[in-house]
Amino acid sequence: MKKVLVAMSGGVDSSVAALLLREQGFDCVGCTMRLFAGEENPAGTEKTCCSLDDVEDARGVAFRLGMPFYVFNLTESFHDRVIAPFIESYRNGRTPNPCIDCNRYLKFEKLYERAQALSCDAIATGHYARVCFDGEQYSLKKALDPSKDQSYVLYSLTQEQLRRTLFPLGELTKQQTRELAESHGFLNAKKPDSQDICFVPDGDYAAFIERTTGLVFPEGDFVSPEGKVLGRHKGIIRYTVGQRRGLGVSAKEPLYVAAIDPERNTVTLTGESGFRIDTVYAERVNLISGEPLTAPIRAKVKLRYRQPERPATVSMEDGRLRICFDEPQRAPAPGQAAVLYGEDGETVLGGGTIISSERRERK
Repeated sequence: MKKVLVAMSGGVDSSVAALLLREQGFDCVGCTMRLFAGEENPAGTEKTCCSLDDVEDARGVAFRLGMPFYVFNLTESFHDRVIAPFIESYRNGRTPNPCIDCNRYLKFEKLYERAQALSCDAIATGHYARVCFDGEQYSLKKALDPSKDQSYVLYSLTQEQLRRTLFPLGELTKQQTRELAESHGFLNAKKPDSQDICFVPDGDYAAFIERTTGLVFPEGDFVSPEGKVLGRHKGIIRYTVGQRRGLGVSAKEPLYVAAIDPERNTVTLTGESGFRIDTVYAERVNLISGEPLTAPIRAKVKLRYRQPERPATVSMEDGRLRICFDEPQRAPAPGQAAVLYGEDGETVLGGGTIISSERRERK
């Protein structure tokens, strides 16, 4: 019987993942990763995770399923690997995706170490994605429910990690997951999904950064691409490339954040026509096959979590991805992920962290 360490956040997804594995006959051990020792359930928020209530919800489900349960204190690793890079990215005008770093360094690194210490053969999470094996290689595929697919934030997985990972919810819809939880009497069956970053449950990233660092990010100029002053911004950490709302600048056409310059303390704004790019560059590349790209390939590429993939030609240059889209795209935010899917639109090939983008001259 395979022994599995199940990551349980206290939410309905990971609880049902544990339920399904138990019903399939796996020897399961439940665990919660204590990641953030911040304020417990700040007033007016219901979308936090990692709180003491969440730990108790996870513990209760594990007890109901007859599973041993552990709480792993990983707050130091979480700070060093997720929170500190998050803050540094915003300070440098980039927009990080902390969920990707959490998956890479905590759920699929530190958790594997704990699984090994507990003599577990694999780990399981409540992610909506699928692991497939064709007899030679493992592949990561989208969940069958496109509205819940989380493959975008899992592109950093390797062959060795996929070999030891189970995603029990990959073929379910969210409604089916909740129905299973309710039919088994789980008290968290109707628990709301966590929508915001766990260490910023109120969604105010700028306030969190200023509170954590003790720094104040001063106002500065909104400028046009030509350098014309358009207005005043409230501090660069309050903006991200692609942002349209909340700028407070009157113009004849909608304006978007096109660039952030920490050294000059400026935020560049442009209209829709100046916000289109053809080529994206990405570093910190992971290719799930483990094989380098020795020639350009055709792929479908997603630049944002809630965005359809778009066809492109992808190549490697000096260890970086060069992604040339067939049609111009909205400029992505540096720091976000470019994730490659096969031409079937289902299989994750890998991805990297976006560092820059540009528009090619068209003949």
